[in-house]
Amino acid sequence: MRVVHRASPWRSLLNADGTLDTSALTAPLVHLFNYISSPQTSLVDAYAWQLSLVESLVHYDLPAWRISQIISDHNAMLYRQAIELSLDEMRAQGWGEPPVDYCVLLLGSAARYESLLGPDQDNAMIIDDYPDHRHVEIDGYFQALGERFTARLDEAGIPLCRGHVMARWPMWRKRLSEWRAQLAIWSADRQVKRVQQTNILLDFSPVAGNPALAERLGETIAATLPKAPLFMHEMAALLDELPVALDRFGRIASSPGLAAPHDQAINLKHQGLMPLVSAVRLLCVRHQRHEIATRERLIALNHESRALTSMQSDMLLAAFERLQQCLLDQQRVNKAHGHAADGWVDLRHLREDQRLLLKFDLQQIKAFVKQVRNA
Repeated sequence: MRVVHRASPWRSLLNADGTLDTSALTAPLVHLFNYISSPQTSLVDAYAWQLSLVESLVHYDLPAWRISQIISDHNAMLYRQAIELSLDEMRAQGWGEPPVDYCVLLLGSAARYESLLGPDQDNAMIIDDYPDHRHVEIDGYFQALGERFTARLDEAGIPLCRGHVMARWPMWRKRLSEWRAQLAIWSADRQVKRVQQTNILLDFSPVAGNPALAERLGETIAATLPKAPLFMHEMAALLDELPVALDRFGRIASSPGLAAPHDQAINLKHQGLMPLVSAVRLLCVRHQRHEIATRERLIALNHESRALTSMQSDMLLAAFERLQQCLLDQQRVNKAHGHAADGWVDLRHLREDQRLLLKFDLQQIKAFVKQVRNA
């Protein structure tokens, strides 16, 4: 991937007389962070500066997996600001304080703290239990909150989810007891749609409100899903819906069903990262692990559950990191040319050694998915 790298600030760490020059490290970031985290900076401007933040982090020679964590931290900060601004607006309009405890959840890559450039919104809300006769009053409050903070994020540049996976919709905004009942319904059989919806919910992280509600939901998931054999079987079967970007001869190739922009493009998000993330998630559910981030899951599956050998864990971690790097490099190139930051990677931009490594990583992922699928 041809990405321009500026001189690293690390070479300026020591002055000629041997003294430490910490400003060489902090200067490129101080102004940027002071601006994007200032209360006077709008959500629109704070999000617009994210690409500059990423370029500054590249300047520090940070790997993509670490940059993705910082992007995710920044997006979580924007979520919290959008929620607080919405609450302030509701207070000013006479809605008052939240009538019961609640917790806004990040879902998907945001919850795993694996966001790259150009994410959309995936979120949900847990509301503490309340009597049915107060439903119109209490759910009305949180519906208004969900609509307002998601609209603010959309205006800032993090678009609404096209699949409607957001707290503004009743499907993703429920009382804790309703979430528990929903999980019982979803896991009762092997209906594809229900398994897909559960998969969305399994990667969650609290971003605002009372995190104890999220902890209780996590306990329910761990206690419910592994005891649902039909559901777990369908969850494994759905791994076949995420083919790795290899042909039957083990060569890099995009799926015919994907609308590739040209014949040298592969969707590395859908045909590389997502098969790995999904297989790791399934293995964690089987072993009742509570970790959410893919890196933490892979480490825990080796050190805690012994579901993976050290060699498997290390190899898959390295593959995960290289795929994220490849995607982020491509997204930076896209943004520099005014194009969308999506999941497609142009193979023409890869050196021969990068192609060989990518093929190796995809082969390891394909073997791992098959192992998890057939276990």
